[in-house]
Amino acid sequence: MRNWMLLIIGAMFEVGWVMGLNKATSVFEWSLTILAIICSFLLLIQATKVLPVATAYAVFVGLGTVGSVAVDTLVFSQPLPALKLLFIITLLIGVVGLKMVTKEADTGSVSEHGMD
Repeated sequence: MRNWMLLIIGAMFEVGWVMGLNKATSVFEWSLTILAIICSFLLLIQATKVLPVATAYAVFVGLGTVGSVAVDTLVFSQPLPALKLLFIITLLIGVVGLKMVTKEADTGSVSEHGMD
């Protein structure tokens, strides 16, 4: 469960840096954007030490997309047409589905995985 939380927090940082790439205008804002990029990818890398990379990346990007659309709509008053909302809901269902069918890898020793 810890690794899923790392992935979710990383996706939140992803939303931050995506918004920063679009909205940053000062050195301070660009610094925060760069920090968010670093944090998001460090958390993704940490989570993929246990979670399957393909699943973790799909969830990371999916949550980042959903979060970015939500922030754009709620904070920056961007329109959210019904068809776009339908696809965002479909994406979110896929992310939840991936979480439900994915098990965390055993974090035991290397020899337990037959890699002596």
